[in-house]
Amino acid sequence: MSKPKSATPGPLAGANLTGAQAIVKTLEELGVEVIFGIPGGTILPTYDPLYTSSIRHILVRHEQGAGHAATGYAASSGRVGVCLATSGPGATNLITALADANIDSVPLVAITGQVGAQAIGTDAFQEADIVGATMPLTKHSFLVKEARDIAPSISAAYHIARTGRPGPVLVDITKSAQTATTPWYWPAKMELPGYNPTARPRTKQLEAAAEALRRAKRPVILAGGGIIRAGGQAALAELVEASGAPVVITLMGAGAIDDAHPSNLGMGGMHGSVPAVAALQQADLILAIGSRFDDRLTGRLDTFAPLAQVVHADIDPAEIGKNVKVDIPIVGDARAVLEALTRAANAQDRRPNFAKWWEHLNDLRKRYPLAYGEPSDGRLAPQYVIQRLSALAAPDAIFASGVGQHQMWTQQFVELRGGRRLLNSGGLGTMGYGVPAAMGAQVAHPGREVWAVDGDGCFQMTGHELVTCALNGIPVKVALINNSSLGMVRQWQTLIYGERYSNTDLHTGSDTEMIPDFVKLAEAYGCAALRCSVAEEVDDAIGQAKAINDRPVLIDFQVSRDAQVWPMIAGGASNDTIEYTRGLAPAFEREEF
Repeated sequence: MSKPKSATPGPLAGANLTGAQAIVKTLEELGVEVIFGIPGGTILPTYDPLYTSSIRHILVRHEQGAGHAATGYAASSGRVGVCLATSGPGATNLITALADANIDSVPLVAITGQVGAQAIGTDAFQEADIVGATMPLTKHSFLVKEARDIAPSISAAYHIARTGRPGPVLVDITKSAQTATTPWYWPAKMELPGYNPTARPRTKQLEAAAEALRRAKRPVILAGGGIIRAGGQAALAELVEASGAPVVITLMGAGAIDDAHPSNLGMGGMHGSVPAVAALQQADLILAIGSRFDDRLTGRLDTFAPLAQVVHADIDPAEIGKNVKVDIPIVGDARAVLEALTRAANAQDRRPNFAKWWEHLNDLRKRYPLAYGEPSDGRLAPQYVIQRLSALAAPDAIFASGVGQHQMWTQQFVELRGGRRLLNSGGLGTMGYGVPAAMGAQVAHPGREVWAVDGDGCFQMTGHELVTCALNGIPVKVALINNSSLGMVRQWQTLIYGERYSNTDLHTGSDTEMIPDFVKLAEAYGCAALRCSVAEEVDDAIGQAKAINDRPVLIDFQVSRDAQVWPMIAGGASNDTIEYTRGLAPAFEREEF
């Protein structure tokens, strides 16, 4: 991608500003309302004009928290999230959050300070080539050495982050550029040679997809996260109504269609529902919208959906055909594709008859519902906790999950009515995502209920951001699913490694001396805190937490460490080998319908 052109002043041309003032003014003109960050030497010039800016700055406790908070803000609102860090370790601490936002297509702009231009390459104090380090992990990265390039570079970054396939963009600005002066202007026209994402799908491809759907006997619509990023939930519901086809969601597609919709079979893949996995494996047509066909969905690629013609629509042409052979490729915006296919379906003389297909899928639903057993150790069933949380939370509550068993249970047992309500680290699987992402979502939606559903392992990575929440009046609620272990890894050790629990036990204290004591820890962070260890107290604990809105609140739910996530497909195995529970493999391969 070429450097943005900066020669022609726009209508807001004015007096000289320092580069630091230009950074802040550019962000103000872009409509940025909040920045998450931490000051340091090379970004300090920018913190001075930020002091009197209209932009709210939230001082986090770690730069990774700033990145995940900006991601939570963006993923829950559809707006661009912004974070700020200094050079060296400040910038490198952002890398995990940038990689996370990149693979999950979240619009983010990260601004980092850099040593003075004259010092680049000298191994100066806190110098790191953050542009080189992040280029493979961002949508684009800029290095700005001249003050005059600040406004066009930041405005270009903002444009790139939110158009086409959304993603993170890094702008690294030298300290010398921040302290130099430059005539202020606003770019009159955004010119980015080589950057022209295709939003409007081609008519010929749409017609081919519509004809494939008309001829199909066992179709499945695969709804990915791209539908939510494009704001295509209503368009998906209309296509489902017009076509009568079942829907399988990906993890990032959760909420693309209401969980209660009769056509929603649930999530496919490694911990997907049996009907969803069976539908993909037995379909004669997969209409995939905004999905990457990642390995957690497909399992062993050479056995994935062996009977299906594949239509793959995505705004990123690099994703089409990358993993799964595609028969009809469509490059374009997910909502535009859905709307066009709905028009085609409505124009048909009669709606296709999928009665036998639905009879088979509904039978699988009846025989293999999502379920769980009661723990034998007297502790809480984590699935029950999350079910009750779903039932008692506000109808428009937002949930941000950490990564691991609790992430899968949250997807399975939280009933979603609408998109942008379940925030996940999907592609990167970042432990520590939950609390800062919830913080960002709460900032974006100050009047809504926001829950972080976190594990005790994830929480100990970034739970210190509750201090940030307490000091800034951000009343997130944390449902801590505390099984005293790295639960998902422990499940693999149980099933695959003969119960050899190597380094997965997090709780080294006794029941009377918990290490750490999460209630005391949360209280030390300035939060309200509760502990719940019996099922009869779950509803009351959630009710108490809901009533606390003047500070963050944490509930330490003491759950069984032996609880496991089912259904399950072993990593790298065929989706045909799905187990409903341990040792019970549905025989849907051999069924006829």
